[in-house]
Amino acid sequence: MALSDSITPDAQGKVRDLYDLGDSLLFVASDRISAFDFVLADTIPYKGEVLTRLSLFWFELLRDITPNHLIATDVASLPPRFAPFASELAGRFMLVRKAQMFPVECIVRGYLAGSGLKEYQAQGTVCGIALPAGLVDASKLEQPLYTPSTKAELGEHDENVSFEATVELVGATHAAALRERAIAVYSAARDYAAGRGIIIADTKFEFGLIDGQIVLADEVLTPDSSRFWPASEYVPGASQPSFDKQFVRDWLAANWDMQGTPPRLPADVIAATSAKYLQAYELLTGEKFVSLAG
Repeated sequence: MALSDSITPDAQGKVRDLYDLGDSLLFVASDRISAFDFVLADTIPYKGEVLTRLSLFWFELLRDITPNHLIATDVASLPPRFAPFASELAGRFMLVRKAQMFPVECIVRGYLAGSGLKEYQAQGTVCGIALPAGLVDASKLEQPLYTPSTKAELGEHDENVSFEATVELVGATHAAALRERAIAVYSAARDYAAGRGIIIADTKFEFGLIDGQIVLADEVLTPDSSRFWPASEYVPGASQPSFDKQFVRDWLAANWDMQGTPPRLPADVIAATSAKYLQAYELLTGEKFVSLAG
């Protein structure tokens, strides 16, 4: 019997199930995939493992820049009631410290893409921030741009907000610290990924407080939270091939009118998306992906 059939999560996001252990939390990443704020009916093989193991990779790589909330990831650390599901959970769970989470998605953009591109084309701005004229799809920005948003409930849309709005939400000191920390983490990851042949076009982070210290939490620099582009194929002025779920977004945009329930994904789209997630993992970590699931 699967874990989800035996122990009900205390909270459930688009991809992750969360179990409250009292003084800690158990995060379990599923193979669910979301697009346009819908959780799709189809799952992507190995996706949950890739998200978890990439996050662990980044937590370790970036530990000198920011502390994080991780406690353990080995199955031996699972609480007794979860031990019977060790083979199911291997590679896709994190035992983490509880944090007082900031109600802000810390988004950093290094390139012009997505909703930022649409706004720029219409108004010459990204999230209200004026940019130079003449930029095109996938243009590299002179400096990483911090464009926070509020966190939406499941099924709702995140809302882009100004930096000043985050001051109202979390206070001036924390707002400034979140901006500084997010840009620093993005910049370090961007430089590392460049050496592995990947452009990190943009990404989003979540931070919280533990004992008064700001810590990096949740998933980090994964294909779900970031746009990854192959550097060898980068050509400004066009939509870029990617290692993330943009592949699914593009298919849906071409095959769905955004009304009602999203269509089922074809088998070849599912297989190709899984392959993109695995390729991102292997390029970034330098390791062949081997599933840890039993």
